[in-house]
Amino acid sequence: MNKKTTRREFLKKSTVAGAAVTTGLSVAQFAHAQGSGTIKIGVIGCGGRGIGAAEQALQTGKDVKLVAVGDYFKQRAKDGLERLKKRFPNQCDTNDDHVFDGFDNYKAVIASDADVILIACAAKFHPLYTKHALESGKHVFVEKPNAIDPAGVHVLEEAVKIARDKKLSLLAGLHGRYCPQFQETVKQIHDGIIGDVVTIQSNFLRKPYGVRGYPKEMNELDLQFYNQYRFNWLSGDDVTQSLVHNLDRMSWVLNGTMPTHAYGVGGRASMTERQYGNLFDHNAVTYLYKDDAHRLFAFCRMANGCFDSYDDFIIGTKGVAYWNEGKIVGEKNWKYSGKNQAGHAEEQVALFNALRKGERIDSGDYVVKSTMMAILGQMATYTGQKISWDELYNSNFTFKPNPEECTTGMTPPIQPQADGTYPVIIPGKFKWQ
Repeated sequence: MNKKTTRREFLKKSTVAGAAVTTGLSVAQFAHAQGSGTIKIGVIGCGGRGIGAAEQALQTGKDVKLVAVGDYFKQRAKDGLERLKKRFPNQCDTNDDHVFDGFDNYKAVIASDADVILIACAAKFHPLYTKHALESGKHVFVEKPNAIDPAGVHVLEEAVKIARDKKLSLLAGLHGRYCPQFQETVKQIHDGIIGDVVTIQSNFLRKPYGVRGYPKEMNELDLQFYNQYRFNWLSGDDVTQSLVHNLDRMSWVLNGTMPTHAYGVGGRASMTERQYGNLFDHNAVTYLYKDDAHRLFAFCRMANGCFDSYDDFIIGTKGVAYWNEGKIVGEKNWKYSGKNQAGHAEEQVALFNALRKGERIDSGDYVVKSTMMAILGQMATYTGQKISWDELYNSNFTFKPNPEECTTGMTPPIQPQADGTYPVIIPGKFKWQ
């Protein structure tokens, strides 16, 4: 980041070569670090990913106890709790008094006696909830995307500073950094096996996700929350929601170097029915770097009946790295021979083991940068323009309304058209400034 062009002083850079940075933390802050207590968790967002993260946290040890759950929907919070109780009956110290719903469910979960807050709700609220939890002295795990607009990134930066000032852990859900096969591949690249990286191609091509339908008994606001992954004002679009994984991995490969500009194409081609909300079904982004000689070509797509791929290809002056295969072909060939792991469980193991040792995990630098990189790509495809990192980062653009302005009974900012479908952004017409 160029200091003179940033809206505020950017976070101090730290080298994140692998999964995370751990720094010393006063053992006196945690009874469980001395083996005499428990680590209590609260969950905000009881969908598949939120309850999945809770399951993975509870699996790390019997000293982990669930004490509170919250969700926009009361029934989803109850169902999530029941699922956890069936699997971990002795680790769920939670009754109906600690099941919270509505827009303010996050306040109640954070106000509980939980030590760690797991956040996996609509991504619009991730920065606000993260900051509030850290201000309240809680450790935080927050799923990606960690923000969906520049305004959210600036709140996320504030949260990172709070975590560091209070010596609290902040773990982002960019789980690829916790996969041993990826860690070893990055080590090989950093050791120079493929020479200088010249070009990267990243793919996140899959079927539509988060398509839940529209129950007739729900009002429009509830319907959109029920289908949160299908509306950009709630969860961003597919670059921020999906491709952010690839972008984070490749920024790791590039030692945290960020692009200066991006341009791209995107739109809606085939997934046009009401159930698909207002998201693009395809995006292609070209990221440009400072010397203009290096480029990252990134693609994401949600469509049925098409080729799927979740891979990266890193082309260097001496060889090519095939990310998912853990393979390098070139002047010197190499193949990862260990066990492949997905990373979701491993990141929770890392967090809770760190807490037991009186240490902290800090995802702050890479989560801010990778999130902003995804937002840059999405805005490039939305506008159809070439956008600079600095101009977008220094803006305070937000998908309205602001998270703190959302209230029960509000009118959603996106309304269905006469045929029931939702209006989709048109590149070349959409303006963010």
